[in-house]
Amino acid sequence: MRAKQPRLVVTFHTTACAMAAEQLCRREGLEGKLISVPRSLTSDCGIAWSAPPELQAVLEAQFSAAGIETEGFYRLLM
Repeated sequence: MRAKQPRLVVTFHTTACAMAAEQLCRREGLEGKLISVPRSLTSDCGIAWSAPPELQAVLEAQFSAAGIETEGFYRLLM
């Protein structure tokens, strides 16, 4: 079993926002991937973006500048 590591989980109101976030991160070369929203969280959309916690400020700025609405930013051990 692998050791749990801290991850930043970003939730979205819509699947379209989650997909737009993935496209933006791929285009900008930002590390992360789409995941199912963990059971410990609730979200309008069942998809979340998982990334290293140190990218939170960058992701907040990038998503805001691109008009991508987020529901929340959470730090979890995953």
